[in-house]
Amino acid sequence: MDFGDLARLHRHLLLEDVVPFWTRHSPDRECGGFFTFLDEDGSVYGTDKPIWLQGRIAWLFARLCNAVEKREEWLELSRHGLDFLRRYGYDQDGRMFFLTTRDGRPVRKRRYVFSETFAAIAFAEYAKATGDSEAARMAAQTFDTAYRYHTTPGLLEPKEIQSTRPSKGHAMPMILLATANILREVDPRPIYDEVIDRSVREVFDHFCHPEFEALLETVGPNGEFIDTPEGRTMNPGHAIETSWFIMEIGRRRNDRELIEGGLRILDWMLRKGWDEQFGGILYFRDVMDKPSTQYEWDMKLWWPHTEALVACSMAYELTGEDRWLEWYRKVHDWAFAHFPDPKHGEWYGYLHRDGTVSHRLKGNGWKGPFHLGRSALLCWRTFERLAERA
Repeated sequence: MDFGDLARLHRHLLLEDVVPFWTRHSPDRECGGFFTFLDEDGSVYGTDKPIWLQGRIAWLFARLCNAVEKREEWLELSRHGLDFLRRYGYDQDGRMFFLTTRDGRPVRKRRYVFSETFAAIAFAEYAKATGDSEAARMAAQTFDTAYRYHTTPGLLEPKEIQSTRPSKGHAMPMILLATANILREVDPRPIYDEVIDRSVREVFDHFCHPEFEALLETVGPNGEFIDTPEGRTMNPGHAIETSWFIMEIGRRRNDRELIEGGLRILDWMLRKGWDEQFGGILYFRDVMDKPSTQYEWDMKLWWPHTEALVACSMAYELTGEDRWLEWYRKVHDWAFAHFPDPKHGEWYGYLHRDGTVSHRLKGNGWKGPFHLGRSALLCWRTFERLAERA
């Protein structure tokens, strides 16, 4: 594979496809924030505003300023999203809503703190781009609130009755890894590396189960295997995303053990997640190959594939091993053959198992420009470095 061509492909995907699509269709100039319920042509089919996506979009535009160039248009768009979060995103207890109306009235608040983690990285990335001390303060404050609620028993209602079947999910250590790794760039407090260390240990010691060669989504409080459909569930996309978070931290720290741990997770979950019949990455799998109870288990979603592109290209850069380049090629060929919309731009998000389009939408309460934009940026830079070496 020609690394220069791949770098140019991902650059074009980011700057000539994803960013223009969302810049044209997403900003709400009347009420603030971003529309995310976008049809395939970018037309708005719903006006409610998912708070966590407001943070994700604001982060992406600030990240472009830090990683590509400081364009006033991107800074303004990031500021546009952060202004909406400041005005309407926070409840009186310091936590954030999950969904508001177009004009910012709260619709839903969840027991999770994902809105907070994405707002925190958005404020931090903007602070890095601008030197805005108030944005840096908001990032730290939002993170502290989220972490306090996550670690203080009783503050957040558990998903299940813990006295009957105690359990915990992989999502929080995964997201804390990514969030703390970004906030540490603008805030010198040691809490971020402490959170990273704690989350990495939790992933390896509790959620990784070598007897299955898998990372599980739900385990007991100390990593116990729970032999139920939920306890047997693997989400390959989540695990692959975690693998490159860990590899990235390992590269920053020059810690080979962390890198090898991330590579091991990536190897497990690519093999577990790949659909040998139709190609692509399955959404859910049962670790004992029993029936998956999720109705969408065999669908192909955009974001596991974008995370796999990042992870495989990063793995190849870190090791030089051809097997990771072969995995990258495999994921790349399937994803680029099925997800892009050549007529309207951007990627479809939801496909049937055979790769045909299930939902024509380009955005909803979960899909925005975050995963595809971040993947295109990271792959562009990775292949650029590989081309320079070659």
